[in-house]
Amino acid sequence: MASDDRRRVIGKVISVSSERLVVELLSGNDNFMVVGFDDIHYVARIGSFVMIPVQSEYVVAEVIGLREKESAANRTTPGDNSELDKVSSAKFLDLVPVGMLQQKRDGDFRFGVSTFPSLYADALYTVDNELDRIFEVAGWSEPVPSNSDDTATRYKALPIGTSTVFQDYDLKVRIDEFFGGHAAVLGNTGSGKSCTVATVLQSLFEKENEYTAHGATFILLDVNGEYRKAFANLPEKIKRIYLRVAENPSDAPPTPLDEAEDTAVFRLPHWFMSVEEWELLLRASERTQQPVLRTALGLASLFASNKDGELERIRNHILASCIRTIWQGDIGSAAKRDRIIALLSSFSTSEINLNILEEKIEVSFGGGKETDELMKFLEVFIIEDVSLPSYAHDQFDFDHLGAALDLAILYEESHGNRQIRDYCAQMLTRFKWVKEREEFAFLRVSADDLQEHETRLDVFVERFLGLERRDGRFFKSAQIIILDMNEAADEAVEVASAVMARLIFDRLRRTEPRNRLPVNLILEEAHRYIAEYPSGYARGASWIFERIAKEGRKYGMFLMVASQRPSELSRTVLSQCSNFIIHRIQNPDDLAHIRHMTPLVSDMVIKRLPSLPKQHALIFGNAVNLPATFKVRDVSPAPKSDDAAIRELWFRAEDTPVEIDLPALITEDIPENNAVVSKN
Repeated sequence: MASDDRRRVIGKVISVSSERLVVELLSGNDNFMVVGFDDIHYVARIGSFVMIPVQSEYVVAEVIGLREKESAANRTTPGDNSELDKVSSAKFLDLVPVGMLQQKRDGDFRFGVSTFPSLYADALYTVDNELDRIFEVAGWSEPVPSNSDDTATRYKALPIGTSTVFQDYDLKVRIDEFFGGHAAVLGNTGSGKSCTVATVLQSLFEKENEYTAHGATFILLDVNGEYRKAFANLPEKIKRIYLRVAENPSDAPPTPLDEAEDTAVFRLPHWFMSVEEWELLLRASERTQQPVLRTALGLASLFASNKDGELERIRNHILASCIRTIWQGDIGSAAKRDRIIALLSSFSTSEINLNILEEKIEVSFGGGKETDELMKFLEVFIIEDVSLPSYAHDQFDFDHLGAALDLAILYEESHGNRQIRDYCAQMLTRFKWVKEREEFAFLRVSADDLQEHETRLDVFVERFLGLERRDGRFFKSAQIIILDMNEAADEAVEVASAVMARLIFDRLRRTEPRNRLPVNLILEEAHRYIAEYPSGYARGASWIFERIAKEGRKYGMFLMVASQRPSELSRTVLSQCSNFIIHRIQNPDDLAHIRHMTPLVSDMVIKRLPSLPKQHALIFGNAVNLPATFKVRDVSPAPKSDDAAIRELWFRAEDTPVEIDLPALITEDIPENNAVVSKN
């Protein structure tokens, strides 16, 4: 045994089994304190490690219990219940073997125990070098290879807090494993999730020298509007983009906090949306409404396209079929005329339009041969075997989709489906509601009101990825992109989150070579839009996040899911997370959910979660070799998630003003003194 090992012996192994070891501490310790060669060590912390030499390795064992027992020889009288003699009593540590660590200073740690210690083997306290090797974070920065500047370094591991078990030990996560996989930050409201997310990014970007994390891309879907100020004090090299969802998408951009921040009002062209996202927005049911919606989107693209030829024949066929259906309907002549005029006001061709048909419609009111003439005119454009084009994402006005829905229903009716309008009534009502609601205004912006980079899908997504083109190559223009959706309703949050996640994922899937642009998508309050069960309608937004969870690693897209209700989150998404940071959780359903999804964490550790203090968390997963409880590093500046100072706000002088700013919710003038008005 090395001389240093002899100087840090704390006791002897007195019991050995495949599942548990027992160490009796050396006599003379009255408070489980051991004076080592380097410091005074308290060895009775639950969760700490004890090293037991076996050949050329150490057995690493975790402390799970401690006991004290007075020797019978020290009791002078049988049945004596006097106070325990702490100096002479025997003290025991109950241990669980977790792995093996090579004794050489650069040796590796591995899970599982292949060689167990013998009885009366020495037990040693742990030193920092061994902790670094156990957690595999030794040498947490490294020189940059193939670089002329010998002083340039990059992080291998990232400090995120201090261990609650090992005094003054910085807990670190391996960067490749933590940011190169999906992660979950879970905990009750007020337990410190937002501060944890913010301080992890602050720790990453605080590196000052040339090799800062300039190639990183973090996109935050900030549903509570709390992260913007948390990144205001980062080094100037770290650029940020702040996008805010506003009730009026024509508002001026927010004022930048500093020169490193670029701001804009978020506007999402609706023609960028996929069919599945339109189904989510309009809550289209599968059996009848979704086919009609798909047809309507195809028609919107068809009439928005400038291409002629075969597409023009299909346009004429659609219009002729629908006009014929209207004319053969059971409604009055005036109503027929109005419906046809409304139809041709939205959709027309060079051969079927108001100028050509208006006279024929008026003449046909008389019936007889005139009606036959109209039908013969339309019959020329009918195609017996036609295949309608699919949705092509061509630019179209949002209002035109309403007309396209009516056109799609008419086309279905022309093929004998007379009940389709009743089946689609709910979807049509939903469309009208979305068209009028302010929270969806960011989706309804006309192409004429958008800037060029907003109308081109490739440039739109590239900007969201913090990329800019220069001389035919891509360069990073921003490392942190925040989408502030604090003013958006839950349904708008769900749609915007799904669309942006899908656009980014599609872009990365088509990027060559793969995995050269890692993107970390941070999902705040994820239970609001990644639910296991959609809330009351046919399709939720979870499908795209579940696909990213399953396939994103191949393309360099990783999720960080933050939520206070893990039991409500998609099980598929959580099952793909390889790292977990868990704050205080008290709900029994959530605790049971965590217990089922993390079989490697003992029940004893899970039972500690309800009593974790604020700013403390449990971490486990690929980025750390063993589960560890730690105090999260202080966040500065903090996100806007402070607790209310109840005492300060309640106990104050009678006429102290309430220092808040409330935006007006109604247009009428509000009197300064809005007390109840007497009716006298």
